[in-house]
Amino acid sequence: MAYLPLRTVALPDSAVRVYEDWLETLTSQFAEAGADWNRLTRDTLFGLYFPGLRDYDALIADPGTPAPARATLLSLDPRNVTLEPEYYADVNREKFARVKPLLWLWYSFDRSALGGQNVDVAVRFRRMLAAHLFARCGRNFKCFQFTEFSYGYNLEVGDDVVVHRHVLLDDRGGITLGDRVSISDYANIYSHTHSIVEQREVTNAATVLEDDVRITYHATVLAGVRVGRNGMVGANAVATKDVRPYHVNVGIPAKSIRVKPNAPPESYIAERVSRHQVKES
Repeated sequence: MAYLPLRTVALPDSAVRVYEDWLETLTSQFAEAGADWNRLTRDTLFGLYFPGLRDYDALIADPGTPAPARATLLSLDPRNVTLEPEYYADVNREKFARVKPLLWLWYSFDRSALGGQNVDVAVRFRRMLAAHLFARCGRNFKCFQFTEFSYGYNLEVGDDVVVHRHVLLDDRGGITLGDRVSISDYANIYSHTHSIVEQREVTNAATVLEDDVRITYHATVLAGVRVGRNGMVGANAVATKDVRPYHVNVGIPAKSIRVKPNAPPESYIAERVSRHQVKES
């Protein structure tokens, strides 16, 4: 199988200068002690969605501004919107109030012309937000368009993690992503579950993806599952139980079908012991 490393892509120098200046300014503003993240989010989104317009407050106050335009302008400010997690009974209100502007900016940026699938700028923009949003964010975090979170503040991310498009990271009960974890498009990682008898009864359980784990396309990892180091959950699979290190689990519910060829000897021993126990039972 061919090894296909990523190519290096260069942008025009004129664009690079504009992007660098903008990102440096934002990074400095959000890192400033006592920064008003609600106001920064509002002003950033105003510039992204209404380039060339300058006085937000005047437009809101102007009776000549049409009602739909005024409603849209108001929605740029996180204080004027609600997000689903705010309705959850177990939300930490203080923590969520802090990160809510970052979530709103992240989601709204992804739907802007600049956010889109603009890989170079958008990845660095999200990385800047992640440093403030997550409980921990390691180096070189790479996240693509339309990833969504529950709280954000219950997410721990290691180094060199890659999250692709349309991924749900439900960190309600806590999610830990180890180093070099890769999560493919449309995957769902959960950390809470509902009772089959009473859906309002919720159980939170931390979910852990250890180092070098890969979750592939449209796969789902349920709450409380630990995917061991170098483990893999195949396309469309649903991991309801722990995945052993170096094992490839597929299906619904996901089961081990093979051990990776680079696995250490103990991975194969674990597999034989498991099968022996099943036969005895």
